[in-house]
Amino acid sequence: MSSPYIATPGQLFDLSACPTRVDVYKDKDTAKEAIKDHAKAIAPLAHKLYGEADRKLLIVLQGMDTSGKDGTTEAIFHRTPPLNVKVAGFKAPTKTELAHDYLWRVHQVVPGAGQITVFNRSHYEDVLVVKVKNYASPETIEQRYAQINDFERLLVESGTTILKFMLHISHETQGERLRDRLVQPHKRWKFNPGDLDDRALWPDFMNAYETMVQRTSTEHAPWHIIPSDSRSTRGAIISGIVKDTLEKMDPQYPDPGYRPDDFQID
Repeated sequence: MSSPYIATPGQLFDLSACPTRVDVYKDKDTAKEAIKDHAKAIAPLAHKLYGEADRKLLIVLQGMDTSGKDGTTEAIFHRTPPLNVKVAGFKAPTKTELAHDYLWRVHQVVPGAGQITVFNRSHYEDVLVVKVKNYASPETIEQRYAQINDFERLLVESGTTILKFMLHISHETQGERLRDRLVQPHKRWKFNPGDLDDRALWPDFMNAYETMVQRTSTEHAPWHIIPSDSRSTRGAIISGIVKDTLEKMDPQYPDPGYRPDDFQID
C-alpha cells in the first residue's frame, strides 16, 4: 500500500487534511496524455482478464455530486471494448430492493468471472446519505460498517480485487460545476435541484465521509482519496492506479490445448 492516496487501514483519518487539488502533472495536457497512455495499456489487460475468465475487478467510485464519476469511468475505459466492462449505478432503492437487506441489490451486480464492474455510487450510500438524512437509526448505521467490511472480504476471498476511490472535491469547485450545469444547455439535463439540498448539508456529508473511510479502509479493500478539483488530474491518477492494479494481477489468456496441426480448416 505505497500509494500516497490510500487511507492507511487502522490509522486515524482526517479528511480535512486531504487536498482536493495536487500538482503531480506539469499541466492539463500532460495529464490528458497520461490518461491516453493508461487507457491504451488497460484495454489489452481487460481483454486478457475476460479471456482468463477467473478473477474479477470491482471499481467503486464514491463522491459528492459533480465529483466526476462518469468522467472517471470514461477516462479509464475509453479505449476498452465493452465486452466485459459493466457500470452499475445506485439510486434510491426500489420497493423490491427495500424488501431485502440493503446489500442484496449490490450483490446482484458485483462482477462475475473475467468481468470488470464500476460502481457509480455504491453500497456506501447506506452509510452516507442514509446517515446524513436520518433514513436509518444510528445503531443501524453503526452495524453497517462491519457488515460492509465483511461483505467486501467475502468478495476478495472469492477472487475479486476491489479498488475504492473517494472523489474528493472542494465546496467551491462543486458550486462552480453546479452553476455550469445550469448555464450550459448541453449539461442542464444533469442538474437536479435536490443536489442543492445535499450541498446545504456539506459539513454533515464530509463528517459522514470521514467516518466511512475511517471505518472501512481495510487491508483487503482500502480507500483511495483522490484530489478531484481538476478533472484531468483526477482521471490520470485513477486510470494509473487501475492500470498498475491490472498489471499486478497479470491476467493471461488460457491455453485451450489446441494446436494448428489438430485441425484442417479449408
